[in-house]
Amino acid sequence: MKNMEKTVNWAILSYDKWQLYVAKTTKGLCYVGSPGQSYAELENWVQKRFPQASLLENEEALHPYLEELHEYFAGIRRTFSLPVDVHGTAFQLAIWEALNQIPYGRTSSYSDIAKVIQKPTAVRAVGTAIGANPVLITVPCHRVIGKNGSITGYRGGVELKQFLLQLEAQNEE
Repeated sequence: MKNMEKTVNWAILSYDKWQLYVAKTTKGLCYVGSPGQSYAELENWVQKRFPQASLLENEEALHPYLEELHEYFAGIRRTFSLPVDVHGTAFQLAIWEALNQIPYGRTSSYSDIAKVIQKPTAVRAVGTAIGANPVLITVPCHRVIGKNGSITGYRGGVELKQFLLQLEAQNEE
């Protein structure tokens, strides 16, 4: 179902050496991009998901979301309280909900997630759905690792994934 939002507000989250595009609709956070991503990639993503929308740079509108992300990076915040506006297939939504159940500082494997959604043979499809997660960090796909404990692919890049896992491990009580 296509969302007919008129405006998608965006801003840049700067933390350390990373800059991430962050976007929201009137319903909530809809996008957290990858480090090094171009504005054109954000624009293309919005055009596919919200074809009637216009993009508007609006740091004020994104302030509460940016603040929660900064608190997360500072090790103060473990969960996110603001609404998200994510759209996907029923399978993707089930996977993204399962990701939200992985506790801060912990990891799960792709096969663990497949079992959680009661589709234990759908490991590759689980990986594909995780890769389609539009809101990095806030829906914690970085907490999914290979069955053997290896750091596997991540839309935000392996370097960011390793950083996030180390951040959470340091701040876990």
